[in-house]
Amino acid sequence: MSTDPQQLLNSFRNQIDLTVTGLTLAVLGVFVLVRAAFPDWVANEFIPGVRGRMLDHFGPLFLILMVLFVLFAVAVIVGPWGDIRLGGQDATPTYSYPAYFAMFFSAGIAAGIVFWAPTEALFHFSSPAPFAGSGGESAAAAGAMQTVFFHWGISAWSAYVAIGIPIAYYAYNRGAPLRLSSLLLPFVGRDRLDHSAVKLVDVLAVFATIGGVGTSVGLVGGQFLSGVEYQWGIETSAVDTLIVVGGITIIFTVSVITGVKRGIRRIAGINVVLFVLMGLLTLVLGPTEYILTNGALAFVDYAVNFVGMSFAGVTSGADWYGAWTLFYWVWWFSWAPFAGLFLASISRGRTLRTVALTGVFASGFATLAWFAIVSNASLHAQTTGVVDILGLGGEFTLKDIAGFALYNALPLGELLVFLLLSLIVTWIVTSADTSTLVISIHGVKPGVAPGTAARAFWGLLQGTMAFGLIVVGGANALQSAAVITGGPIGIIALVGIVGLFYHFWGETRENVMAEPARE
Repeated sequence: MSTDPQQLLNSFRNQIDLTVTGLTLAVLGVFVLVRAAFPDWVANEFIPGVRGRMLDHFGPLFLILMVLFVLFAVAVIVGPWGDIRLGGQDATPTYSYPAYFAMFFSAGIAAGIVFWAPTEALFHFSSPAPFAGSGGESAAAAGAMQTVFFHWGISAWSAYVAIGIPIAYYAYNRGAPLRLSSLLLPFVGRDRLDHSAVKLVDVLAVFATIGGVGTSVGLVGGQFLSGVEYQWGIETSAVDTLIVVGGITIIFTVSVITGVKRGIRRIAGINVVLFVLMGLLTLVLGPTEYILTNGALAFVDYAVNFVGMSFAGVTSGADWYGAWTLFYWVWWFSWAPFAGLFLASISRGRTLRTVALTGVFASGFATLAWFAIVSNASLHAQTTGVVDILGLGGEFTLKDIAGFALYNALPLGELLVFLLLSLIVTWIVTSADTSTLVISIHGVKPGVAPGTAARAFWGLLQGTMAFGLIVVGGANALQSAAVITGGPIGIIALVGIVGLFYHFWGETRENVMAEPARE
């Protein structure tokens, strides 16, 4: 790895894809300029208006898309194509299975899992979803957990697999580059993947990733400091934000520069260890019987009513679906390019069945286990009067401090708060380093591995955008703009899986026709 600045600069110049990088920077530049010139209009009218019209007009389509992605994963698992090995039948996995799972699971969900676990169920408890049952406090608690499971369970993770599996197959078995635009290979051919119009798909992927993950770095930095202020009463400033965001940026940039094996894999391992430790401590120190009982009931309700919940919003125009389910679905879609492509990048040597099982069910059930523990502990604290979490807030945003309030009410509260802060950092770092790697892959010429300079450039750009937008305002607007890209990405993912099945069907037909006739 060269450290000479001139060599790094020359390498960056030789590797850069001018179309993808230039257009991405232009789009970000225009957004920043328009946001600076018309801050209120952009934040309060334009972006919310576009998002609202998109969800109003295409909401049923997005609900159906998510169901199709789940069915795609199931079809790969139970169907004959699940036996296909990425890289050929003689290919062997690059990483052990625990490392493989830890890296993808850590990349796909970020610190939102920490902030929303003690909070979202309380919102659904006080304002139940239209499909949730009624009948007293116990039913409301089970309905709240059922809703949380629906939003964070296998549906969310299936969006990543819908993009990851086709890209992985085309990359390792058909020689296509690891880029979102490779989903179009069956329709445009291998030779036309370099066309500028096709690369617009890659620009969409990079913008969505920077908008989703890059701004999350800044927002998580602010949430981290809000927790510190709430916990210890320490006043923080823009300088503290710079220190926190800058520190996170340095960590994930160094991680992505050192590579998957030395950087990303190790931090992901630490993250999963902290995740499991935190979950077990909450289960043991919290209301164990309540967690297990309500968690089991909610899971049964989730499994039994999964189909009904998935289609409930198709025929309903209720505001609730737009504010919750549809927003989540397009949010998962907007994260799918980087999470799906990262899944593809680490899956060489795995069968498609293993990729689908890991990407949807192993990751989905690990997420549900976490929410079952933390969300039920939060519900128990609220309903028994241990701590009125819903009554908190004031100068703080509820989701920023709910976890601190919950863990302060448990035994070993100081230790749990320390672990909570550590987990916030490791979750955002593991998403930011993998997203930086994926952006770097898109930002260089097809088939070229991004070098140190390219990885550093995109990592520092994400950190700079995060800090700048938090200080001057606009992070939420950019994040919302990234959510808007989720709609088109969902359509592209559908095109990708249709093309993959068409490709598989064509190969199967050719093989059958090539077989010698039997007497």
